[in-house]
Amino acid sequence: MFKKRMAVLVAFVVVLASVLAGCGNSKSSGSSATKKAAFKAGMVTDTGGVDDKSFNQSAWEGLTSFAKDNGLKKGSGVKYLQSTQASDYSPNLNTMVHQNYDIVYGIGFLMQSDIQKIAQQNPKAHLGIIDAVAVDKNNKPLKNVASITFKEQQGSFLVGVVAGLTTKTNKVGFIGGVNSALLKKFENGFKAGVKTVNPKAEIYAQYAGAFDAPDKGRAIAQTMYTKGADIIYASAGNTGNGVFTEAKNRAKNGKKVWVIGVDKDQHDQGMPENVTLTSMVKRVDQAIYDVTKQTKAGKFPGGKVLEFGLKENGVGIAPTTDNVSKKALSTVNDYKKKIIDGSLTVPTTDKEYKEYLANLK
Repeated sequence: MFKKRMAVLVAFVVVLASVLAGCGNSKSSGSSATKKAAFKAGMVTDTGGVDDKSFNQSAWEGLTSFAKDNGLKKGSGVKYLQSTQASDYSPNLNTMVHQNYDIVYGIGFLMQSDIQKIAQQNPKAHLGIIDAVAVDKNNKPLKNVASITFKEQQGSFLVGVVAGLTTKTNKVGFIGGVNSALLKKFENGFKAGVKTVNPKAEIYAQYAGAFDAPDKGRAIAQTMYTKGADIIYASAGNTGNGVFTEAKNRAKNGKKVWVIGVDKDQHDQGMPENVTLTSMVKRVDQAIYDVTKQTKAGKFPGGKVLEFGLKENGVGIAPTTDNVSKKALSTVNDYKKKIIDGSLTVPTTDKEYKEYLANLK
C-alpha cells in the first residue's frame, strides 16, 4: 500500500512539474506574442500617381528615406496605394487604417473630405494630410490628424523673380492643375514675383482642370509658347510633364523656351534638351519624414497645423541653378531675406494680388 501511494505521489509531482513548465513556456510564448508590432507608415497617392516626378513622388521619397534610416522594408514597413480616380481615395485610406498602419497620409487637398470622414470613424487611427487642414463639424482641427501645409506663394514668388529677369519676350505663363485656393497661392505668388522685377511683363495663366492630364498640359503650353511666352511655370503634377514635352520638342526644332518645375528639382526632367530654367521646390519629402519620425517616437502631432515656408526651408528655389543668371540669383536672395524678416508679404489670392500690384505703382 505504501509503495502504491509513493508511486501515485511521484506521478503527481511529475505531472505538476510538467504543468508548471508548460505555464512557464506559455508565459514566455505569450510575452513574445504580445511584443509590440513593427512600425508601419503608409500613404495614398492622388490621381497624379507615385511616379509623377513631382508631388506624389516627393512624398514617397520622404517615406522611403525614413524607411532606409530606420530599417523598415518597402511593402511592409512603408507602403503606398495608388489612386487612379477620386473614388479610390476613401477605400485606399480605409484599407491602410484597417491594416493598422501607425500613420496613413493622404497626399493632396483633394482627399480632405475623405480624411475627415475616416478620421472621425476611426478615432484611434493616426492620419496625415498634405495641403489641407482636417477639421470636424465645428471647424476645429481633428485631434487624430496632422495637417501639413506650405507657404507655396513664397517659393513661387522667388521663381517669378527668376522668370521676370530672364524672359526675353516679356511674356511668361502659368499652368495650374485644378483651379483652387491652393493653386492660387502658386499662381499669385509667381505673378507677384514677375511683376516686382519686371512691371512690363505680360502673364498668361490657365488651369488644366486635372493633375493627371499631360496631353492637356502640352496643349496649353503649345498655345502659350505660340503667343510668345518663353517661360512657363508648371504647377500641375503629372499634367506639368506635358509642358516639358512641348518645351523639349520646340528645343529640338531650334526654338529655345523654358519651363519652371515644381515640388521637386526638375532639372533632369528638362534633359537632354536642357529646358528647365529652375524649379520651385516644396519639401513634401522632408515634412513627411519629420512627421513620421515624430509618430514613431510616440509624439504624433495630431490636431496640429504644421506650416512650412521659406523660414522653415519648406519651400524655395531648386539647388540646381545652372541656367539662372548671377543677377537673378542675387535678386532672389535679396527678396528671400525680405520675405523671411516680414518686410514683404507675398499675395495668395486674386484680391491680395491686385492690392499688391496697386502698391507697386
